[in-house]
Amino acid sequence: MHTEVITVRTGTRPVVRDITREAAAFADDKGDGLLHVFVPHATAGIAIIETGAGSDDDLLTAIDDVLPTDDRWRHRHGSRGHGRDHVLPAFVAPYATLPVVGGQIALGTWQSICLVDPNGDNATRQVRFSFLQG
Repeated sequence: MHTEVITVRTGTRPVVRDITREAAAFADDKGDGLLHVFVPHATAGIAIIETGAGSDDDLLTAIDDVLPTDDRWRHRHGSRGHGRDHVLPAFVAPYATLPVVGGQIALGTWQSICLVDPNGDNATRQVRFSFLQG
């Protein structure tokens, strides 16, 4: 298995960050197999969505609708509503596994691999790419 960790700057507010280029560079020339993308954080996830046409903002809006940043959460350290960030991985999993064919990730036309980070308390995240040869 090949594996590599990258650091992604997410900033101080909720963000959907497209990491498709970094994933493609990792998978390039590795042949056929599976790419596993994992974010080892309790408050972030990986989503396969369309970006650039508003879907990334729509995802953040949907997260706010389903998991509001208010005081309902029992988990209360960090900024107001931070407890919801710890619930996020139950809705947006912290991983995705994708097929790679001939060194190219087999994504659909409008699909991108995105790091979803609603937690403005941490400005950087680690993402692990792992490739299992077919």
